[in-house]
This record gives sequence, C-alpha cells and structure tokens, in this order.
Amino acid sequence: MAFIYYVTQIQFDFGAIQLLKQECSRVGITRPLVVTDPGVRAAGVLQKALDNLAGMPVTVFDQTPSNPTEAAVRAAAAMYKAQGCDGLIAVGGGSAIDCAKGVAIAATHDGPLTHYATIEGGPVRITDRAAPLIAVPTTSGTGSEVARGAIIIVDDHRKLGFHSWHIVPKGAICDPELTLGLPPKLTAATGMDAIAHCMETFMSAAFNPPADGIALDGLARGWQHIARATQNGADREARLNLMSASMQGAMAFQKGLGCVHSLSHSLGGVDPRLHHGTLNAMFLPAVVTFNASAGSVRAERRLERMAVAMGLGSADDIPLAIKDMNARLGLPAGLAEMGVESAWFDRIIQGALADHCHKTNPREASAEQYREMLKVSL
Repeated sequence: MAFIYYVTQIQFDFGAIQLLKQECSRVGITRPLVVTDPGVRAAGVLQKALDNLAGMPVTVFDQTPSNPTEAAVRAAAAMYKAQGCDGLIAVGGGSAIDCAKGVAIAATHDGPLTHYATIEGGPVRITDRAAPLIAVPTTSGTGSEVARGAIIIVDDHRKLGFHSWHIVPKGAICDPELTLGLPPKLTAATGMDAIAHCMETFMSAAFNPPADGIALDGLARGWQHIARATQNGADREARLNLMSASMQGAMAFQKGLGCVHSLSHSLGGVDPRLHHGTLNAMFLPAVVTFNASAGSVRAERRLERMAVAMGLGSADDIPLAIKDMNARLGLPAGLAEMGVESAWFDRIIQGALADHCHKTNPREASAEQYREMLKVSL
C-alpha cells in the first residue's frame, strides 16, 4: 500500500533566515540548542542564524563531524539536557541536520542510539517525545531539512539509517543566500547528492506519483544548474534552483532509494572520511546501467523520462553523461582516486546488503552484482 505524507513547513527565499525566530515561536521552541559544525561557524553562517535569534537563550553545539557519529550525538544530547533546552535548530549541511535528528531521539528516549536504527526495528520505538527541530540547510545536497531519515555512524562503526515521521523537521528555512560562499568542490559534491536522490527515487518501483513528479522536476533543475553554481558560486539563479533540487530530492525519496545509497552508506562506514555526495556521483553510472533491465523501469520508460529531463537524446546516454558531468565539476573519475581499494569490497558488499536502501532498488542486487558495480566504479 502506498503511503504519501508531506509534513514540513518550508520558508524558501533569499533572506528567509530572517524568519528563524518567527519559526521558533510557531513551533514552540524557547530555549534552542543550535547544532552546527566548525566550518559553518568559521564561514560566518552560524552568526547569521544567531543574529536572528537575538534575545533568546541559545546554546550552541558546533562539533558535528563531517559524517555524524553516535559520540557527537551523545555529547550534544548531554548539552541539550544540561541547558534545559526545549528544541533544536540545525544550521549546516546534511551532517549537522542528521546529527540534530539523532539528538532529537537521544535527548528524549532511553537506551543506546542503535536501538532506534531502522535495520534494528527502531522506527516503531521513536515516539512523539522526540525534540522539535527546525533545519537551516547551508548546502544543496541531502535535503535532510524535509526528510524523515538521518544517517549516523554508530559506535560499532556501522553507518546506519534512522527513520521516523517524528524526527522530520517541524520547519525548514531554505535560504539560498547561505550557500553563496560554498566552495566549488563542496557545491559539486552536494549537488550530485541531490541529483542522485532525484534519480534513484524516480527509478524506485514504489507507487507514489507525487514523488515521481517532484523528483523529475528536481532532476531537471539540478542537472541544468549544477555546473553554473559550481563555476560561479555567486550565481543566484543557479543557487536557488540547486537548493530547490536538493529539497525536492528529499521530498521525493520517501518513495525509497536504491543501490547507489546502499553502497555509499556502506563505504562511508568503512572510511568515514569519504564524502557521501561524491560517492553517490561515482556509483550512479553503474547503478543506472544495472537498473535499466528492471521490469518497472522498462515498463514505465523511466530512463527515457530522465533523459528528457536531463536534455539528453537517449536513455543510453545517461551513464556517460553522468561521468562527463563529474569530470566537468572536478570530481574524481572513480573510487580509486578517492583511495578506495578492492580489498575493501567484501566489507562494502556486506554493509550494502544489510542497508535499508537495498530492498527499495527496482532490481534487487546480489553480492556478485554489487561486486561488479564496485569494479566498474573503481
């Protein structure tokens, strides 16, 4: 049975950050813990948020790692409780927002964080006690500001998903102005993350026509504007459309993702230094090729429809077009350039087969098929 649910109230425009205090009032947050990272603070973006919270008692946790960890969640949750906070504001990319979602659970629920992981049966254990969250994205990639999930590396080094409608942000401040200073490589990597979300969710076999429409429009916006945003970070039109593509990809992926993310999540657990969006960009060509023979993809001409959105002549052009785009954006040509070794394949495959995205790919992959995808992506 299809379940279609959209819940986040979104403020989307240049200057939307000015509405942050208003959103706190609407949600009922009076003593927020702001979750961010050192880079966002150093770039001055955190201060823009704090300036718009003047007069409120605010506590800041600014030690979110590039891939959020259970240890960081514990530290922030302890701060949340010690300061008597009653809500969360995440300012940053997907890492800060996902870390804040982890805090929303850990600060209000008992037991280890792994108890609430999706593959451990955790979603039913996450209740409406979860702390309310407002998300302020500063990159255009994960779309976590409108999503029900978070990806966190737990203490045993697995990179796990946590999913519940109770941790969806109550509000999102999508202000493209906050992304104008994003460096080119991060713009490219996070932008390809958004494009991967749009493509994977559109290929998923689940029935959700609204998600399909949102994903296809997001793909068109992202594909048309990612190079412009990367080459000229001050291009306001490109930044706006890329942020929209990011938001749309996450609105759509309630339908499910697939092998790109199964592999990226697993490999990101093996080596947490690797950027998730860049990994998605590396795996997309192989997974699109693998999915081309899926019955639902063929029956609904999904690759052909993606090709039209991307301005390509044929569905067969998609894998090479992605590789060419990666090259234009200055991303690696393959996993080997990122330091990935074939000796890691067994661990990556084990994690991919257990990942929550594995079953929602339109064609279920075997261990050997995952190995082949890794080989051609290396």
